[in-house]
Amino acid sequence: MQVFYNSKSIKAYLDTLIENKSIGFVPTMGALHHGHLSLVEQAKTENHLVVVSIFVNPTQFDKKEDLNKYPRTIDLDLKLLQTINCDMVFIPDVEEMYHQNILAEHFDFGGIEFEMEGKFRKGHFDGVGTIVKRFFEIIKPHKAYFGEKDFQQLQIVKKLVEINNIPVKIIGCEIFREEDGLAMSSRNIRLSEKQRKAAPFIYEILLEAKKKFGIISVDKIKQLVEEQFANNEYLKLEYFEIACEESLKPVNDCQEKRNYRAFIAVFANDVRLIDNIRLGN
Repeated sequence: MQVFYNSKSIKAYLDTLIENKSIGFVPTMGALHHGHLSLVEQAKTENHLVVVSIFVNPTQFDKKEDLNKYPRTIDLDLKLLQTINCDMVFIPDVEEMYHQNILAEHFDFGGIEFEMEGKFRKGHFDGVGTIVKRFFEIIKPHKAYFGEKDFQQLQIVKKLVEINNIPVKIIGCEIFREEDGLAMSSRNIRLSEKQRKAAPFIYEILLEAKKKFGIISVDKIKQLVEEQFANNEYLKLEYFEIACEESLKPVNDCQEKRNYRAFIAVFANDVRLIDNIRLGN
């Protein structure tokens, strides 16, 4: 496994590759878990070489406190990637990616950037778009892999590729869950023991919404979800929405031939957890 710390060195290496070799790319912010590894393993089956990036991107954090508390476990991350024979790891610092100007580029993603996460995390998707575009320019992958836990981010990246005519195929990968249903996240390690025991309730709520979707109204489902969280000692609901997968706009009822998801964001004290589930069959 080769490790690169600057764009010049990794670009020079990638330029030496035979033209018909495909490159798969898995961008991460580190603190890797088995969900990340599942993305890498899928990428390995579909490409000749796989590059994993580890970079905690400052411009996608709306709160400096959250950026400072984000777990950083580089040594452990590298050991995990070695266990699955990852080909290359790119670990740039902030200076390498932003030089002297740590600012996000502004994007028009057609309105999907203002839904759900966009309402609660100002500028978040400009930060995501900026850094993903930069990584694509450096690595020039044929395919890039993103987990569906961040489904809105996945749709944002697809839109980024479309509006900038970037020649990369974006692959969405299924949510990887703990045995008790909690979606794997780098933030999970910040949960206290009691919060961790309480956290699977998030997935239980999503499963319940899936059962009720199409049987009772969307408004009624949302009301039930809010009631279930109202008296929860460890989890505070930030939002719950049922939205169209393509537009990400909240809906009031379901129509045939459209795909829907339930989206949720929850706080366990200052740890923010998100999840989603596809509705219908």
